[in-house]
Amino acid sequence: MKRRILLFLLLAAFTWHEPVMAQNASKPTVKPQDWQAYKARFVNESGRVIDDGNGNISHSEGQGYGLWLAFLAGSKADFDLIWSFTRKEFLLRDDGLAVWKWDPNSTPHVTDSNNASDGDILIAYALALAGSQWGRNDLIETAETMMRALSKSNIIERQDRLLLLPGAQGFSEGDREDGPVINLSYWIFEAFPKFAALDQSSDWKKLGSDGLWLVNASRVGPRSLPADWMSAKTRLRPAEGFPPEFGYNALRIPLYMMRAGVTDRARLGPLRKGMSPDGTNLAIIDIPSGTATTTLSDPGYAIIPALIDCVLDRKKLPDRVKTFEPTLYYPSTLHLLSLSFAYSQHPECL
Repeated sequence: MKRRILLFLLLAAFTWHEPVMAQNASKPTVKPQDWQAYKARFVNESGRVIDDGNGNISHSEGQGYGLWLAFLAGSKADFDLIWSFTRKEFLLRDDGLAVWKWDPNSTPHVTDSNNASDGDILIAYALALAGSQWGRNDLIETAETMMRALSKSNIIERQDRLLLLPGAQGFSEGDREDGPVINLSYWIFEAFPKFAALDQSSDWKKLGSDGLWLVNASRVGPRSLPADWMSAKTRLRPAEGFPPEFGYNALRIPLYMMRAGVTDRARLGPLRKGMSPDGTNLAIIDIPSGTATTTLSDPGYAIIPALIDCVLDRKKLPDRVKTFEPTLYYPSTLHLLSLSFAYSQHPECL
């Protein structure tokens, strides 16, 4: 037992330093033909990003992803189209944040006016990148407004750590017996240095480094993985009322880490091992038992463990994940973000 504790402390000392974040490329890193295929499938003529795996609704996450990918593809016209819809249909809250859910089959279309902090971060990050690169002060100003609102409504400090609440309502101590509840896939790590350069309303760099600490501290169960939803009331544990699983949310965490320049084995290795029981495919994992409940074969999911192998061991990406063909909104989005990272940071793996 003493040996295990010592090993854990040594690992902690090695892994909890603040990362060096990746630089944002100034040239397009999403291929034009890939973006056009994505746009044709998931972005309608009004600029609404459609989640076809979730009843064709739209949400702030999807609008943020669409803006980000349009920027990474260097498509100003498509960025403006998506931004126009986002501004008119999502930025409706009094605090400057976006409502999270928009349903084409409901009247009014906004069916939940709570915000989702990952969607807000994605939108603000895309606006900040585009505003800086394309000389658009209007975009930067809106991004700064969203950053300040996030700092006020969604960032709290507990036990000397900054926590990002998933929404302004529903996740704090006052809202839940096991609150605060967090979702570590809402930490878009590469955005925080950009936010820190534009806004001093919160310690964005600390939020990033604390998020990495939380990823490490939240690895539980036989496969040592974080659950999608974690209670941070005392020790980190799966939150009540949510499936205790490493699921469709948490599988994004290593991708966000790699895109932010976090590429060391001590952080990525345990996630790579835990998420892939067969050594190849990513899977949804039941945290208490460590068993795989669903194997995810879509290239947009399969590219994530392959990308870790690329980063850690310089393994070539499998042929089936190198070519982009849209499938469903969510894995297709992750696929393009992964390929963008490979093109810009690790071309030797293609």
